[in-house]
Amino acid sequence: MADSKDKITSDLSEEDQALKDKLDLLVQKLQDLSSAESSLKALETEVQSATTSMTSIPKPLKFLKPHYSSIKTFYSSLSNSPFKKDLANFLSILAVTMSAPDEKESLQFLLQGNQDAATKWGQEYVRNLCGEIRDEYLSRMSQEKDRADLLRIVDIIVPFLVKHSSEFEAIDLLSEVDCLEKLPEYIEIDNYKRICQYNQGMALYAADPDEMYKTLYVCFKCYIKAGKFPEALRIALKINRPEVINEAMESCTDPIAKKQMCYQLARQRVNYQIEDDDLTKIISNEFMNEAFIKLATDLEVLEPKIPEDIYKSHLEERGRGAQGGQLDSHKQNLASTIVNAFVNAGYCNDALVFNEEKKWVFRHKEWGLMTAAASLGLILLWNVDEGMTRIDKYQYSRDDFIRSGALMAFGMVNAGIKNECDPAFALLTEGLDAANDKLRVGIIAGLSMAYAGSGREDVLEVLSPLVIDTSVSLESSALAALGLGLVFAGTCNDDVAQVILQTLMERSETELSSPYARFFALGIGLVFLGQQDRIQTTLSIIEEFVPAPMKKYALLTAESCAYAGSGNVLKVQEMLQVCAEHLDEKEWMHQMVAVLGFSLIAMGENVGIEMALRSFDHLLQYGDLNIRRATPLAIALLCISNPKVNVIDLLVKLSHDVDSQVAQAAIFAIGMVGAGTNNSRLAGTLRQLAGFYANEDNQLFMVRIAQGLLHMGKGLMTLDPYHSERYLLSPVALGGILTVLHTMLNTDQLIQGHGQYLLFYLACAIYPRMLVTLDENLQPLSVQVRVGQAVDTVGQAGNPRTITGFQTHTTPVLLAYGERAELATEEYIPYAEVLENFIILKKNPNFVPE
Repeated sequence: MADSKDKITSDLSEEDQALKDKLDLLVQKLQDLSSAESSLKALETEVQSATTSMTSIPKPLKFLKPHYSSIKTFYSSLSNSPFKKDLANFLSILAVTMSAPDEKESLQFLLQGNQDAATKWGQEYVRNLCGEIRDEYLSRMSQEKDRADLLRIVDIIVPFLVKHSSEFEAIDLLSEVDCLEKLPEYIEIDNYKRICQYNQGMALYAADPDEMYKTLYVCFKCYIKAGKFPEALRIALKINRPEVINEAMESCTDPIAKKQMCYQLARQRVNYQIEDDDLTKIISNEFMNEAFIKLATDLEVLEPKIPEDIYKSHLEERGRGAQGGQLDSHKQNLASTIVNAFVNAGYCNDALVFNEEKKWVFRHKEWGLMTAAASLGLILLWNVDEGMTRIDKYQYSRDDFIRSGALMAFGMVNAGIKNECDPAFALLTEGLDAANDKLRVGIIAGLSMAYAGSGREDVLEVLSPLVIDTSVSLESSALAALGLGLVFAGTCNDDVAQVILQTLMERSETELSSPYARFFALGIGLVFLGQQDRIQTTLSIIEEFVPAPMKKYALLTAESCAYAGSGNVLKVQEMLQVCAEHLDEKEWMHQMVAVLGFSLIAMGENVGIEMALRSFDHLLQYGDLNIRRATPLAIALLCISNPKVNVIDLLVKLSHDVDSQVAQAAIFAIGMVGAGTNNSRLAGTLRQLAGFYANEDNQLFMVRIAQGLLHMGKGLMTLDPYHSERYLLSPVALGGILTVLHTMLNTDQLIQGHGQYLLFYLACAIYPRMLVTLDENLQPLSVQVRVGQAVDTVGQAGNPRTITGFQTHTTPVLLAYGERAELATEEYIPYAEVLENFIILKKNPNFVPE
């Protein structure tokens, strides 16, 4: 051992040998009380002035290692004095490299020394302290010991970390010692963005909803402190509590920033009351149709399209035997009507239904007449004044189906719009008492779409009696329950939940076996959408009192809705466990909803989506037929308006399945995955499928629907319920999508029966995928923006690029799934950092043109 020591010493350069000898002498003098203070100062100077690289230990610390134990012995022999405190601080820095890993000596010596000097040894020392403080804090917490001295050190080192661009370590430390609420104290205009982004990212990994709320609320407070009110409102909408949204709105005093916030509320369809008329108009979404028509004009797509423009039948290759074995004319007309409605949605004009010579609406029969009349609402979407006038004549028809469709269209026109005159409510409730079952369906569907997300008590008063009344048809009663779910989506309203639970307890087993009965379960689920463990009491009631045919379906639907987008791994595993059971055909339905629930929970973040898509390969391989029937719909839910190549390939394979329901679900899923994208590959695939299924009515009908969805709004729309860079989930949009997906779980009895009108519930989710820039007077302002694939920059050092592979366009522009926009020049400053939907810009006073 002595030989190796001598060898190390002999390997030293003259300079290093001199330093070693000097340090040995200083340590010797340190233990002599007459020269101890001066020696300690000299040792501190040597350690502080040492130069080193990131990968090596400073030489003074190397050469002092053999003396560490002797200095500790000397320290323990001293009586309390200022010198002993200074020596404790010096031992604290030596302990970083010399103490055993688990002893936390660096922290122990600092606690005995001068804690105010904790930051004078630099960042590496402070980082080491952070780890030891965390371990000690957790240890004391488990033993219920006092932790005040640790928190005192935290208060000293956190400002140091923030000041030296180590904000992430500061946030981690505050989080570990349960003091995250102190973070807003350190917010400045230079660091708020990094701190808030990291905090938002951290909230995704919260252990439970309460911790997530706490983390996000701290982030909210940070934005308020930085004066970034639109960003604070974005966090408040994520938290989804009225009092936090109210706090954000009341904190803002800038009138233009408040207008920007109102655009955010309008996009999320939040029913927020404000006295200012101008702000009320923005929140009401009344400008939507005008803005959309302006977008369509700028992009030169105003010309109406007819279904044949979408089908391109001349390009279809006929398969399966004889050519020309088309749909029966009624079903073909119905498919064309629905396609026409989706393609021309929001344009207020088309060449089919509004063509007086064709009298198109009257080419249908029975429930088809209702669907045709209702399609007017989708074409006139968001245009309340013109829409009500143009639909008006149909409500005086002698045919109850046409009148019912017109009433549904009235509601659809008002989807997401709050009109001060509120004509829809008066029109729809006027004849409700005298209405028969056909008219009642149109009225209920109209009210559901017009007031989705509004939480209006008067709608509750109108629909509640219909849910409970056993004299009305089960279809009307179930749709009324669904309507209440949509109107009170995500509000946890007890009255709504009790009304629906009451009727579930009172209905007979025969009634609950009806395909429409599932909307009772969905209604309950929507009320608790995204509210996680706040649904536990309701689940207990369902478990205890709801009869067998509906119990499992209601439990799984309600629970999956409550955890929608949360990525909760335990709930995902529960859903997969249900899917793994092999059951009789009578008990299939709840397994199908478990497959949907799996997607619904996992859809919130990208890793969850990828894992879910992999799991579906196993479900398709090993699952029963009912699992296969639901899987395409679950895949569609994960990738709405996002045509990923691997997903398309899988769905195209399933669209040729021998089971007709699997094939229909896959074809519809192709439409959902490509919704509003005009994806040319999907268009070609659907044309091939149209040829392949030329002789099969049901499949060809579904291909036509998928084609209509693919070209929805002529490529200007999206169904994606996520917005604001996929950060916020719209409960109303997701409610509309889930309604259609639950309908598709039983295509034979609903979509292929008379329930085609249920497809129009997608009106709740339809929204233009646009970025429109406005000046401070809310007039359109064209500026150059870069649009590219979003890059995750959370926790990255410096100021990294937030987009990659970008192209420069002039606003208004369309944003595809996963794309992000940023201003190309610094001429203007946006009022909101996330450039999506409507963004107000102000002139940059410091801008100097090139």
